[in-house]
Amino acid sequence: MKRIVLFLATNFAVMVLLSIILSVTGLDRFMTANGLDYRLLLGFSLVAGFAGSIFSLLISKPMAKWSTGARVIDGSEGSTEYWVVNTVHKLADAAGIGRPEVAIYEGDPNAFATGAFRNASLVAVSTGLMQSMSRQEVEAVLAHEISHIANGDMVTLTLIQGVVNTFVIFLSRVVGYFVDRAVFKTERGVGPGFYVTVIVCQIVFGILASIIVMWFSRQREFRADAGSARLLHSSNPMVAALQRLGGLEPGALPQSVQNAGITDRPGFMALFSSHPPIEERIAALQAVK
Repeated sequence: MKRIVLFLATNFAVMVLLSIILSVTGLDRFMTANGLDYRLLLGFSLVAGFAGSIFSLLISKPMAKWSTGARVIDGSEGSTEYWVVNTVHKLADAAGIGRPEVAIYEGDPNAFATGAFRNASLVAVSTGLMQSMSRQEVEAVLAHEISHIANGDMVTLTLIQGVVNTFVIFLSRVVGYFVDRAVFKTERGVGPGFYVTVIVCQIVFGILASIIVMWFSRQREFRADAGSARLLHSSNPMVAALQRLGGLEPGALPQSVQNAGITDRPGFMALFSSHPPIEERIAALQAVK
């Protein structure tokens, strides 16, 4: 979960910074004497909206290594490391993707996959997961992460985030313009009301947009679970891994890798969870046995 939060936070920070730069340099010329130029505003929104999400994607792999303290292994470190690397490479070959870097990090049970490109990605597993699961269960989790890569989930997430960013920027400025005119009675140019309204709207619309992003994140978990079952020719290992995870305290991941976390939230907060409840994931796997 934390990984997706950092992805969103980085994306938001870049989006805001780029908006400020474009405004200071006069490149946000969508405000004219006759009102808003909607085509220019849309172009401005597209540039500012996609820049943040693309930048977040490009730095995802080094950020993940840094934030978890993950050490890349090649299998020569010991028998356990050899097995992990060999398993990841075997699964990557079966999925038809380039062999990713493999890393281990200290922490409670968890694992993640990240990277901007299918053939240059990273799969990392925690020491807690290795110690608390059987090798068959660990293999199922690794197959799940490989499926994320094979499905292109990070790229799709980036595109979705770019689209919702664009709408957030566009709509917040449209609302800000009309509030400035109707409420604050600004007749020429824009007044403080425009900027205050834009800031408030970007926060509110950004929160609503995150619900869309999190919904996609939950759907991709179901697809990655199914991908694990396909790669292993059975859903039993992934079901067993999820059942064991349901009895474990999921390891808290740093923000740069949180969308790979094994977490879910109750009630209304479930809308902001990157992962569906483990019970639902198990039921979905058992339904396609």
